[in-house]
Parts: sequence; structure tokens; C-alpha cells
Amino acid sequence: MIRRFGEPPVKGQRYGLRRGTYAVLMNGRDVLLTYQEAPEPEFQLPGGGIDPGESPVRALRREVFEETGWSIGTPVRLGAFRRFAYMPEYDRWAEKLCTIYAARPTRRLSEPTEPGHTAVWTAARDAVDLLGNDGDRHFLKLALGIAG
Repeated sequence: MIRRFGEPPVKGQRYGLRRGTYAVLMNGRDVLLTYQEAPEPEFQLPGGGIDPGESPVRALRREVFEETGWSIGTPVRLGAFRRFAYMPEYDRWAEKLCTIYAARPTRRLSEPTEPGHTAVWTAARDAVDLLGNDGDRHFLKLALGIAG
């Protein structure tokens, strides 16, 4: 059973499955996050949806680049979680199946190419409190070796 974070599903609401891949990107004691301005301002682990025919790791590399402008080293899978959410940018309800990886950011190639995203380096322990969802916080804590 894949652990759920966040609100339980709304009774009677239909949810489409949305697979995504996200990364904890450490450099020393700092972590690279993405700040997304809309639909709600939020700090997130970089990542996003997996396109049809795309592998999770390929999607991760693409999404990290789009949201941060960085390339990454070999990702290692940390785990997965799911959450139920309304996605206003797609006008749909989704059961988000989120696979989380740890990876090393290797090179900054450009500014983020995804509109409304900003790459933000912050102290990893501070990032725990900045992240916008419980699943992201859980996996950052796991990567840092913090209980709870």
C-alpha cells in the first residue's frame, strides 16, 4: 500500500490517475527547491507529470531542468506517496502518484524554462518548513535522516 498524504478523497468525486516524479536535490547542506507562483504560491520539490511513453527518470530530468534550469546526476529512488487534489491548471481532480528520488544537481544550464517557476537554494533543514505538502516534507526529512 502506498502511503497517502494530505486530504482524503472526497466521497463521490472521480479522480484521474496522475503519475509524477520529483527530486530531493542536495548540495552539501543545501537543497534546491522550485517556487511556483500560481495557482497558489508554493515551494515544492522539483518535478512533475510523466508524459505518455516517458520513463520516470527521463521525466524527472526534464521536469527538474524546466523548473530549475539544472541537470542532475544519477537519481536513486527513495519511495512513493499519493495524494488527492484538484489541479486548477488542468481543471481536473487527480489521484497524484508521486515517486521521489534523491539526486545531485550537477550543472546549472539556464534559468528555469517553465513560466512562473524560480529555482531557490535554501538550507535543507529550513526547506522542511517551506515545502507546500506533507509528502514532500516527509521525503526531505527521510533524505536528511530526520525522524518523523
